[in-house]
Amino acid sequence: MNILILSGSPRKGGNTELLVEAFVKGATEHHHVEIVSVRDYKVNPCLGCNACFKTNGICAQKDDMAFIYEKMSQTDMLVIASPVYFYGISAQLKAIIDRLHNPIRDSFPIKKMALLLVGAASLPELFDAVLTEYNLCLNFFNLEDAGKILVRGVKDKGDIKGTHFLEDAYQLGASI
Repeated sequence: MNILILSGSPRKGGNTELLVEAFVKGATEHHHVEIVSVRDYKVNPCLGCNACFKTNGICAQKDDMAFIYEKMSQTDMLVIASPVYFYGISAQLKAIIDRLHNPIRDSFPIKKMALLLVGAASLPELFDAVLTEYNLCLNFFNLEDAGKILVRGVKDKGDIKGTHFLEDAYQLGASI
């Protein structure tokens, strides 16, 4: 299976990236895994112009989203990984997800999706808004939920080290 991870952290070497690396170690035992780190690409927010509906999915904007569309067109499983800022995914990752408003999304072979979230707060409802959006996407696109790793209480770079969450992410990757 081809697995694409959209890693939404703008912080290199942060807790989200460590969680992604643990997942990748488990998943690469049986699958091809590729990481698209949003900090490495320039993706503008969706303009809502709907040009893509008139041009067979070709977006009016000329940025790195064309590269991401190409990666998604070869993906069987999508993993969304993000730090949580103010109860939502990172702005960089949100821009990519909003650009999936494009009808080209209907041609992607994606059948499964997983979610890796990291937040500094320990509030029980910390991930509620993201989980609502995630579940709506699963239902709308008829995707299988391959699993979720939700990490609370890790703020500073490296706080996730020494927790069970890295092993949990590895096990999730290996179970796919």
